[in-house]
Amino acid sequence: MQLPSVDVLHGFLAAAQTLNFRRAARQVALTPAALSRRIQVLEELCGTPLFRRTTRSVSLTEAGQRLVPTARSALASVEACVAAARGAADPIALELVIGTRPDLGLSWLFPQLPALAAALPHVTLHLFFGATDDLYARLRTREIDCAVSSARFADPRLDGIVLHREDFAFVAAPRLLRRQPFTRPEHAAHHVLVDVSPDLPLFQYWRDAAGGGDLPFARVQRFNSLAAIHDTVLAGRGVAVLPRYFLAASLARGRLRTLFPRVRPLHDYFRLVFVRDDPRVATFRALAEQFARQPVK
Repeated sequence: MQLPSVDVLHGFLAAAQTLNFRRAARQVALTPAALSRRIQVLEELCGTPLFRRTTRSVSLTEAGQRLVPTARSALASVEACVAAARGAADPIALELVIGTRPDLGLSWLFPQLPALAAALPHVTLHLFFGATDDLYARLRTREIDCAVSSARFADPRLDGIVLHREDFAFVAAPRLLRRQPFTRPEHAAHHVLVDVSPDLPLFQYWRDAAGGGDLPFARVQRFNSLAAIHDTVLAGRGVAVLPRYFLAASLARGRLRTLFPRVRPLHDYFRLVFVRDDPRVATFRALAEQFARQPVK
């Protein structure tokens, strides 16, 4: 099976980034005609068009979009091989796209970027915010390079490095409890549970704990955002299980109260998740070491 050359992949990525063959040709020191021939060679090897070209525009096909992250990874592996053979002392410059939930990304990961740049100056970090299922799907297709998440995964293609323990609490606003007490399981019939998805991934940490169990809630409302859930509970419009790091200030100020305090919800762990056979595992481990030094908030 014939494989594409490094030069062909460089030309493809330049064209994919600029979506302008003339500009991309200048970037790789070729004529537009020569670049077009390289793209044609790659399309023949792949057996499918990678670009849609009209007189006015250039765009990637679905196959072209799938090829971009894999081509980047392949070139990074080639550069690492050359550096290893030369015994290079300086690490290879890398660009990594890290995926995470918006709440965690804005409160914890984004503020770390300056410190991460100082500790790992050869790594340029880009952030992608999304829901957990979307993040894992993009990991598998290599649209993102790694993800920070506490959601468990069973896919053998993925691996993870533990960063921090995540604890949970079942909470409600005192003003809600003054209107509708919630001290016995049957009281759930007068309350709304707020969670992130139909399988109740947050409530299950309380439900599956010793002394927990299913509760007959009046209904369930879903928000794909911890901040939205937190605000809803603060407003007295529902109850929820949320991470303790997210609740710390509200619990300390008495704005929220723990329900069924004798039940200790199960805990989980934040992990840096990546594709198991990714050649940049050493970089992921270095990144994980930096993340592990910064408490989640």
